[in-house]
Amino acid sequence: MNTKRTILVAAALWLATAVASIAGSAQLGTWKLNEAKSKLGSDGAKNTTVTYTEAKGDMMEVIVDGVDKDGKPIHWTWKGKFDGEQHKTKGSSMADTIGYKMVDDHTNEMTVMKDGKVVMTGTIAVNKDGKSRVVTIKSTDADGKEQTVKAVYDKE
Repeated sequence: MNTKRTILVAAALWLATAVASIAGSAQLGTWKLNEAKSKLGSDGAKNTTVTYTEAKGDMMEVIVDGVDKDGKPIHWTWKGKFDGEQHKTKGSSMADTIGYKMVDDHTNEMTVMKDGKVVMTGTIAVNKDGKSRVVTIKSTDADGKEQTVKAVYDKE
């Protein structure tokens, strides 16, 4: 009887840990761009709303809405794991794949690729209170100058 109970408790703890690693992510939810606190890039594109949801199994889905440099609406999605591996985007003209890696429950690192080349790297850090997050991205602009973009988002 003790062996069954030990196995059951171990299985329950493993399942709770696996679920908590996804569900416990502070990234989950809808985030709105706070332009007043942000330092955006020279290309003029803005991701105004970003939503993180749990998808099937241990997959996550990221849905992004915003405007391009000409003010036209953009919408793209990403579905994958926060495992550092590259997963495809749908609808993005700036990225074919993105690899997200969980550093801890409040921080992700990302590597963005287009045509097989890294075009951006960055971090996404949710503040300890869970009410805002800062996305810091390093890239090269159209003139070949390195730039760092800092976008601040408030949780809805």
